[in-house]
Amino acid sequence: MSLGSKIRQLRKRDGMTQSALAVRLGVSPSAVGMYEQNRREPDSRMLRRLCEIFGVSGDYFLGSEESSSPEGGVEVSEVFDEFTRRLTMQEGLMFDGVPLDPTDRMKIIDAIKVVAALARQQHKSALEHS
Repeated sequence: MSLGSKIRQLRKRDGMTQSALAVRLGVSPSAVGMYEQNRREPDSRMLRRLCEIFGVSGDYFLGSEESSSPEGGVEVSEVFDEFTRRLTMQEGLMFDGVPLDPTDRMKIIDAIKVVAALARQQHKSALEHS
């Protein structure tokens, strides 16, 4: 997959327009379009910024890492980290039509951490008893 395709895929995954990504990168929407069409390559500073925004490694963009886990699997912790990042960064986020404030967002993140810790503990216990 080309660098441009990866940028496009991640942008769409995050529900972002080219214009929204451009604002976060500090470039024009046409620059984002050119990155996605492989007509222009982002410099190292811009690649670093893309990694920060999308929560991926530089290796992912440079082609030496298609997935961040062996055999193409994805760790739950990676999904959780991405969800946490999106939850904290997403503008206009609502729950049952009511806007979430930062405290509400942290409550959701904390609840997920508790559930993840319980699941990890149950998994560890099941492994010990098998």
